[in-house]
Amino acid sequence: QLQASGGGLVQAGRSLTLSCFTTESIGSYKGLAWYRQAPGKQRELVAQISIGGRTNYADSVKDRFTISREDARNTMTLQMVSLKPEDTGVYYCNGEKVFPPGREYWGQGTLVTVSS
Repeated sequence: QLQASGGGLVQAGRSLTLSCFTTESIGSYKGLAWYRQAPGKQRELVAQISIGGRTNYADSVKDRFTISREDARNTMTLQMVSLKPEDTGVYYCNGEKVFPPGREYWGQGTLVTVSS
C-alpha cells in the first residue's frame, strides 16, 4: 500500500528527501504522515499532512523539514534540511484511509543515518 524510499547516510548539516508512494490513489487517504524510530526509542510522529493540505510538525523538526504531497504522482515527500545526528532513525510513512474509517497502513521504513 505504501512504499517508502530515499533513506541513506549523510553528514550533519546536509539534506535528504524521503518519498512515500501510495499504490492506491493518494486521494483515498484522509491523512498521511512520517514517523521515525531511533535506536532504543519509541516511534514518534515527525510530520503529517491532511487531505486538505494542512500540515503539522514535531517541534524538533519545525523549520527544517517540509512535508508535501504530489497527487498526480500518488507520492508524499519529506524534505529534510540541516540534518542532525539526532534525526537518525528508521522513517516510516503512514496513511489513514478515508474509507473504511480508521484503517491505517504503514510503509516498510527507510533508514536515515546522520553522521556528526
